[in-house]
Amino acid sequence: MDEAGIDWEDHPEYEEALYVLDGRMELEIPGERIVCGPGDLYVVPAGVPHRVLPGSHGLLLLIDR
Repeated sequence: MDEAGIDWEDHPEYEEALYVLDGRMELEIPGERIVCGPGDLYVVPAGVPHRVLPGSHGLLLLIDR
C-alpha cells in the first residue's frame, strides 16, 4: 500500500481477504470504516464496494479466487 490508497472497487463473484503484513490500512465499505494493523485480516464479502483510504501504508496481502 502507498499513501495514495486504492479507489472504490467490488468483486461480484468472489470474496476478497486483505491481510496486513506491515503498516496500517484504513478500509472503507459503505457506512463503515475499518482500521487494520499488522496481523489483522479482513474479508470483504462478494459484491460489497470497498476502498483503501489515502494515508494507508505498508505491506498488504490480497487473497481472492
